[in-house]
Amino acid sequence: MDNLAVLSLLAIAPIAVVGVLLAGFRWPAKYAMPVGYVVTVVIAMAVWQMRPAAVAAATIEGVIIAVTLLYIVFGALLLLATVISSGAMSTIRAGFTSISPDRRVQAIIIGWLFGSFIEGASGFGTPAAVVAPLLLALGFPAMAAVMVGLIIQSTPVSFGAVGTPMIVGVGGGLQDGAGVDERAAELGLSYDGLVAEIAFQTAAIHAIAGLLIPLAIAVFLTGFFGERRSFAEGLRIWPFALYASLAMTVPYVLVARFIGPEFPSLIGGLLGLTLVMFTSSRGFLMPKDTWDFGPRASWEERWMGSLDTDHLGEELDTRKRMGIVTAWSPYVVIAVLLLATRLIEPLTNALRSDAPWVTIPFENILGTGISTTWQWLYSPGTVFIVTVLITYALHKMNGRQIRATWSVAAKQLLGTAVALGFAVPLVRLLIRSGPDFTNSDLASMPVTLAEGAAAVAGANWPLVAPWIGALGAFVAGSNTVSNLTFSLFQFATGNEIGVAPESVVAAQAIGGAAGNPVAIHNIVAASATVGLLGREGDLIRKTVLITTYYSLVGGAVSFLWIYGIGFNAGLIQLVLLVALLAGLVVWMIDRDKKIPQVQTPR
Repeated sequence: MDNLAVLSLLAIAPIAVVGVLLAGFRWPAKYAMPVGYVVTVVIAMAVWQMRPAAVAAATIEGVIIAVTLLYIVFGALLLLATVISSGAMSTIRAGFTSISPDRRVQAIIIGWLFGSFIEGASGFGTPAAVVAPLLLALGFPAMAAVMVGLIIQSTPVSFGAVGTPMIVGVGGGLQDGAGVDERAAELGLSYDGLVAEIAFQTAAIHAIAGLLIPLAIAVFLTGFFGERRSFAEGLRIWPFALYASLAMTVPYVLVARFIGPEFPSLIGGLLGLTLVMFTSSRGFLMPKDTWDFGPRASWEERWMGSLDTDHLGEELDTRKRMGIVTAWSPYVVIAVLLLATRLIEPLTNALRSDAPWVTIPFENILGTGISTTWQWLYSPGTVFIVTVLITYALHKMNGRQIRATWSVAAKQLLGTAVALGFAVPLVRLLIRSGPDFTNSDLASMPVTLAEGAAAVAGANWPLVAPWIGALGAFVAGSNTVSNLTFSLFQFATGNEIGVAPESVVAAQAIGGAAGNPVAIHNIVAASATVGLLGREGDLIRKTVLITTYYSLVGGAVSFLWIYGIGFNAGLIQLVLLVALLAGLVVWMIDRDKKIPQVQTPR
């Protein structure tokens, strides 16, 4: 079969099936993902003629990767149980309340700023695994906590894990590609310089698209989880939200321009967090009204996870008073260990060496050439567990408390195993469906879909490019993998339509970040850290709004970056989007006036 339109529809079928089951029928991922996996196997073998051994090997590869993700999730669960049972969370909660009891402020500081810093240090879903449990323990509904953790995995993601999506994703994806070195020479740059230029353009576009992300967090919190379901209550914090956004993105762009792609999110998040925490403690731009969730009895059952943090603390009788420095020490240790393992080159090399006890290899699975490795010492899961062991000593926990933390974490982990056990193999099948593992000469399903979109878009491709990046991240759960898969394709498409190809690759990187909030196994893994399983569809219905917004803004700004400001498709799309957002603001304010005020009992 060589009909590109039909092949494109078949390529997107597994993704469409999963999306409909999760978001349309609200199936739990543990049921939707096995169905999606079967559909993928059928299409891969019947249409792409994927060899049975390759199907089995890609599945095994996926299971291995799923285990590595579960290891990270377990570490996050163990850390949460530890800071609760030691009594540290009571002090942390009181500390944030002293800065502001407003849940909108707490979500922006913890999610946007602290989360950006953790993304810059570690990446690979770690921010949600840290942010969501912390917000849960502060009194957020489980679903709201996960939503915040997923929303912030947008702007900082392109520079997560010390720039891995740019250095490994874009850098590896473009290496030795046709015309790449020639373009670098034309611009007077080395190959690394070209990657750095793409990183700067990515950061600049992110700063524009990400300007409204903190405000979106506040609006989503009040509109979806507030007692009055008023989106306008989130809008009222707009001065603080925009200030917090700029506190991160201004140093973020400057670092990308003058230092390089390794540190924008890390330094931007750290400087932004320090500045906003300092000014907020002094009341700068703090909202005059304090917003909180309604009484717990009024929360919908679907918001709730199976992990009851209040009950855990009471059961262990551990709510002793603790100093703020001691209480925060686990998160300080996490930050230090992540920075040390990522930035101290001898340590990084040691943790990523080929020594048998450091890296577990799975080579040439079933003789297919498919291989993967698990660098378990370098994994954020190991950082979590080492942090927990240190915390046991710092917080002087007894044997009963320690045993309880491991028991709670293990029980919570079981529920996510099935969903991830099918989600990741599905992803690996899609990625491995190229000619190296099939009896046809068809490109892999994601690349086929991208080629179909390019054939339709033509010169308007910059508007579409972020959607391809988002598709790659949705499928793979990784901006790095999306960039590895599509960067050279995007570069070649830019050359084909006669525009700056490096700017098209930057649009790809923007989309790769935009797709993370809806990536299935990111959602499953983050949900597991707060005991919220089976509600993945509800989360996607919310986070898809962020992915859509980000892809639209990223496409419009990329188009204007490439073609210049004028009466063109990019400007039209941007103006329409601004008009739509303005209309939504008017609607939110008008709707708020019609919602009855909640009478708080005295």
